[in-house]
Amino acid sequence: MLLIAFAIPIAGSALIFTWGRRGGRIRRWIAILSTIATSAFVCLALFAEPGRGYVLLEFTSRMTIAFSLDGLGSVFAGLIAFLWPLSMLYAFEYMKHETGENAFFGQYLLSYAMTLLIASAENLFTLYFFFELLTLATVFLVAHGFSHRSMYAGRKYLYYTLGAASLGFLAMISVLVYSDTTIFVYGGIPALRQAPHTMMLLLFVLGFFGFGVKAAVFPLHGWLPTASVAPTPVTSLLHAVAVVNAGVFSVARLAYYVYGPALISGTWAQTLCLSMAAFTILFASAKAVHEQHLKRRLAYSTISNLSYMLFGLLLLTPLGLKAGLMHMIFHSLIKLTLFSCAGAILVQTGREYVQELRGLRRQMPIVMTVFAFCAVELVGIPPFIIFQSKWALVTAAFGSGHIIGIAGVAVLLISAGFTAAYLLKPAVTAFALPIEKKPSEKRDPGWQMLTLFLVITAAMLALILLGKPIADYLSQIVGL
Repeated sequence: MLLIAFAIPIAGSALIFTWGRRGGRIRRWIAILSTIATSAFVCLALFAEPGRGYVLLEFTSRMTIAFSLDGLGSVFAGLIAFLWPLSMLYAFEYMKHETGENAFFGQYLLSYAMTLLIASAENLFTLYFFFELLTLATVFLVAHGFSHRSMYAGRKYLYYTLGAASLGFLAMISVLVYSDTTIFVYGGIPALRQAPHTMMLLLFVLGFFGFGVKAAVFPLHGWLPTASVAPTPVTSLLHAVAVVNAGVFSVARLAYYVYGPALISGTWAQTLCLSMAAFTILFASAKAVHEQHLKRRLAYSTISNLSYMLFGLLLLTPLGLKAGLMHMIFHSLIKLTLFSCAGAILVQTGREYVQELRGLRRQMPIVMTVFAFCAVELVGIPPFIIFQSKWALVTAAFGSGHIIGIAGVAVLLISAGFTAAYLLKPAVTAFALPIEKKPSEKRDPGWQMLTLFLVITAAMLALILLGKPIADYLSQIVGL
């Protein structure tokens, strides 16, 4: 099932590049059927063959391309399998206003495959290999249209991610040198605890920044706001969910399944990385408050919330890992919807800045109502879902006993205030009376965009009541 799930989007991408120019209808049928079939086979793999391994290529006994879905991989794979078909449907309507649809949908499908391969990687070698291929699969999406701004954004994304790749490469090599395996083991690979301790800590820090570049941790965050020039289906799914969550996911693998909490906990390496995550939360939140371009404001919000996840993971406790994963799930739902709202506003009205949203609720009642709902969600007001994950982060921070973890609670509270400032302002502005009080033409988008808004909003409402089963499942994964 798992290998079929990988093959379908790759084959679909090849078909689009081959046949897609024959007509938009053919291209869209290939894209949507490939996406739905891929998600269906991912779900079958999650339920029918959890934990089953596949070895695709074997270069040496320690360097293999191998896959299996353990608990952590299942969370990431299940999340993208749910969100990708909705985003593909949204993209159909959005891309009518763009050029280069053939290349876009071909690369969009290929990115789905690369993200699934990362989620299903059984060892560090496989993870690193497809982590870098994801960069190559998405760089042309960032540079879509090949305008001066798009090309600049694509180059910046490439320089940041491939430049930091050398740091992740060093971490991978250290595992190959000091261990006879790179297979992920919850708690860490035992052989690494016998290696020189200081060297292992240094290599973990390098790996944290090398893989953390996609999670936009400071000072490697600069590519993400610049990438907001890309079409909204790119900035919403790839740079609010798939690519950035691949960074968080890879750091979780490195900290809990390669080096292990027993090796890192209580050391200068943990303190340094935890401090960088806490600083990034505050820095990006403050930048979001001052940013007036809506998509870039959301991009800085993403940077901040990614470090919420990293902060939880770097507490190096089961509670911290659970809280970080919970925030990853809930934030993905909210931020995908917020970015998609910004895209709908841009397509339907041409407005890009916060001050231009005044009175927009009259023209786009559904979109702006969903935007306001998601804004309240992300602030973390009870009983909404982000409150659940933020409460889990606070609980884990107090329980960690680490001074930076405990101080981080204040960081989370300050950031919540910043979040209210940068998200509630555009929401309130949209519901204010327009300057010119005359009848407004309704400009809500068509059913393809609205499907994403309504389905994910319904899911977020359901999770207010169903958050406990998800929390219980995550507890099982982390061994609580």
